[in-house]
Amino acid sequence: MSLGDWIAASFGHRPADLAPFERALTHGSQAAANYERLEFLGDRVLGLAIAEWLFERFVDEPEGALSRRLNSLVTGAVCAGVARELGLAAHLRLGKQAREDGAADSDNVLGDVMEALIGALYLEAGMKPVRTFIRGAWASRIDAQPQAPKHPKSALQEWAAAHNRKPPEYAVVDRSGPNHAPRFTVKVSLGKLADATGTGTSKQEAETEAAAALLEKLAG
Repeated sequence: MSLGDWIAASFGHRPADLAPFERALTHGSQAAANYERLEFLGDRVLGLAIAEWLFERFVDEPEGALSRRLNSLVTGAVCAGVARELGLAAHLRLGKQAREDGAADSDNVLGDVMEALIGALYLEAGMKPVRTFIRGAWASRIDAQPQAPKHPKSALQEWAAAHNRKPPEYAVVDRSGPNHAPRFTVKVSLGKLADATGTGTSKQEAETEAAAALLEKLAG
């Protein structure tokens, strides 16, 4: 499938100019004219589209609940999941080393490129097709959240306070992988009571995974 055909099938819009979409798919290891600027724009466009949708759909929820929903829906991991569903990796433009290092399956790279493509679509066609695409691609993820999610780190903090424990302590115990696709492992502890580890493509993501793992252990 040609790039134009793939974009038309995936985003519901056939581009008049392929150049911005080609740039959105280009990693820094391949060319200086890469996806980073478009990713900056697409990140904000995605946030606006999701925020608008949540505002319309959950009319009785306060700002805090809407913010928790928004934060859970625009993570790099979620964007990477959408990218995988679209078969985005087949169209990535990577340098040899980045490809050998596994960049084509990196949540960091796939998530950033997904946002860059949203930025390119917005620049060419405006908000309407972007909104249509996002509401289709993210629908199952919103449907999966009947209640506004509570962030695992906040939930763990609340558990500790409710059980008269010291606040959770987080520590990075390992960092591996190349710079464009790092992997962090974080350990969270509640004093000597219990601990758990989590991994992610950022320190924050690893901390979130660790907190969720410890909450699960405490609930068991």
